[in-house]
Amino acid sequence: MTTAAQSPANPPQTATETGAEPGSMNRWLIIAEVLAFVALALGSRYVMSLFFWRFAGPVSLIFTLGILTVYLRGRGIGWRDLGVRRLPGLKAKLWVIPQTVLTGMVFFGAVATVLIGGPAIGLDFIGQVPDTVGDRFGDLEGNLPLFLLWLAIVWTAAAFGEEMFFRGYLITRLETAFADIRWGVVLAILLPAMLFGYGHYYYQGLSGVIVTGAIGLVLGIMFVLFRRNLWPVILWHGIIDTMAFTAMFMNWDI
Repeated sequence: MTTAAQSPANPPQTATETGAEPGSMNRWLIIAEVLAFVALALGSRYVMSLFFWRFAGPVSLIFTLGILTVYLRGRGIGWRDLGVRRLPGLKAKLWVIPQTVLTGMVFFGAVATVLIGGPAIGLDFIGQVPDTVGDRFGDLEGNLPLFLLWLAIVWTAAAFGEEMFFRGYLITRLETAFADIRWGVVLAILLPAMLFGYGHYYYQGLSGVIVTGAIGLVLGIMFVLFRRNLWPVILWHGIIDTMAFTAMFMNWDI
């Protein structure tokens, strides 16, 4: 029986293929590198928010990824090593479909657990939509040019950009840093998920931190489960965000 870890789309990887650099960079240098790029992403978003708050997140992330790409290239690491891998042959490409479906199923299970379980234990704020969400997207209903603009952002900065940074880069580099630590993989998944949640605080509030943090945890787990193949989580991220923006554009009550 073929499992996700043994599938044609997920061949075994070497240390180089996962971005590891045995003997060339110790744990603290990698952690310093990660912290520097996290600071760049957050700092540039803050500066840009002073001029264009609505689009500061996507633009600052693309800016950070551009600098990160140059840096990684200088270290001999490409995005293929961090999850944006080539899928040779039709079978490998088709295998992404059930992986994406599985990601969606786990995604909905996690979101439902948080939205139902949170209020059940007294966290009544979970699921409440703050006014800042409306401030950011409130005029989207029936506005076709703005809808198309947000779809472009969804499939660049969100689906590709966020998955490349939070899952492909952060998890892979932290796995390398924590390679000799017990539960190192758990830390490498958990810390980016927490950062992913925090990254949505500026317009989704505390509820958004918890919900998107749970989403980041799910996507990180699936990324590792699929042997560090980003395509299923990229596709699912793009699909679910497209559905959300379409609902806002059409004014569907969901």
